[in-house]
Amino acid sequence: MSIQSKLYKEALFIEEEIESNRTTDKILTTPSLSYLHIAILKNGKIINKTAQFRLQDISKYTKEHTSFFTIDSGEYLSAIYSLKFKKPFDGTIVLVEDDIDDKVENLVDTMLVLIPALLILMMFFASKLIDKILIPIKDITKTAKKIDTNRLTSKIGQPKYNDEIKELIDSFNTMTIRLQHGFEQIERFNSDVSHELKTPLTVIKGEANLALRKLREPQEYQQSIKIIAGEANCMQKMIDDLLLLVQYSKENIEQSFSLIDMDTLLITVLEKYDAMAKEKNIKVHIDKLEPISYSANSQLMTIIFSNIIDNAIKYTPQNRNIYISLFKVDKIYFIVKDEGIGISQEKLNKITNRFYRVDESRNREVKGFGLGLSIVKNSVDLHNAKMDIASQLNIGTIVKIVF
Repeated sequence: MSIQSKLYKEALFIEEEIESNRTTDKILTTPSLSYLHIAILKNGKIINKTAQFRLQDISKYTKEHTSFFTIDSGEYLSAIYSLKFKKPFDGTIVLVEDDIDDKVENLVDTMLVLIPALLILMMFFASKLIDKILIPIKDITKTAKKIDTNRLTSKIGQPKYNDEIKELIDSFNTMTIRLQHGFEQIERFNSDVSHELKTPLTVIKGEANLALRKLREPQEYQQSIKIIAGEANCMQKMIDDLLLLVQYSKENIEQSFSLIDMDTLLITVLEKYDAMAKEKNIKVHIDKLEPISYSANSQLMTIIFSNIIDNAIKYTPQNRNIYISLFKVDKIYFIVKDEGIGISQEKLNKITNRFYRVDESRNREVKGFGLGLSIVKNSVDLHNAKMDIASQLNIGTIVKIVF
């Protein structure tokens, strides 16, 4: 409560006491008023006052119905309050309070001004904070409602501040990327299967219709069944290869990692292809082989070694050489160099595409679907490795994989 309000209340109390015909002597000795210097005037003249009342030139403080003045002595304030009344006579009550702490009074006044301002400021910042929280959440909700199988590229813009909301938005955007990647894999798988199964299914259907068209000799039925079985096996191999392409992703590949001896694995693979190389009188030279342990997916590493060596033997003419190296210099190097038919430069960048085959007319005895190098490239990428292929027509091909 301010000094002015307090003195006003005390003046009203005295006025009520005078109106109730209580004597001025008793009023002035009221204990609750002992801290004040009081004078009671009648028709402008003092009729009673406390002993400490020493205010000079009192008339200049009693001109208005109510008046409030302060006198600053430097360290403390003195406050003067006057109140005129009409009953039971025309009079004036003059109250003086000395030794008011100026600092406390200023603090109170300052607080009275600052509290509303602080409340407004707090409400402003609270509104900003709520907007900061709710606007990104609304954006997430809006984007989530838009997402379907045809619109998985929607992303939420990054907020200005690095906080929990940013982490939520990062997680949401990462989730949409994973979903998009998953749907793309499914669509690609469906497209590849539907496209590549047409040829073997056409062969199977043709052979079956031909066999059923009329009665035939047992050996003719046997030949048709052999063709159908061969095409069915090809279909099975192709589906297995396609499933392998979509089985692993960047998100789950590391869960399948284990420490493997790459040199032992390579020797095992080479033993599997020994007969195939001897059949074409191809000499396989191991230029460099070091004992190397590496954390990887053993199935995919086997596929990498097998496909690269298989291609080298398949596309190398008889009586030629293949050179293989596995060593470590800061990183792990697996290199296969052959003296095969080679690949033209314009086709080199396409050979890791699914179902791409360079030119079947150049090597008709080589069967396949064009999935081998695509699987190798996918497996290499999943291990955060790099594959480089260099080739020259009728000279040979060098495949280098760096882990």
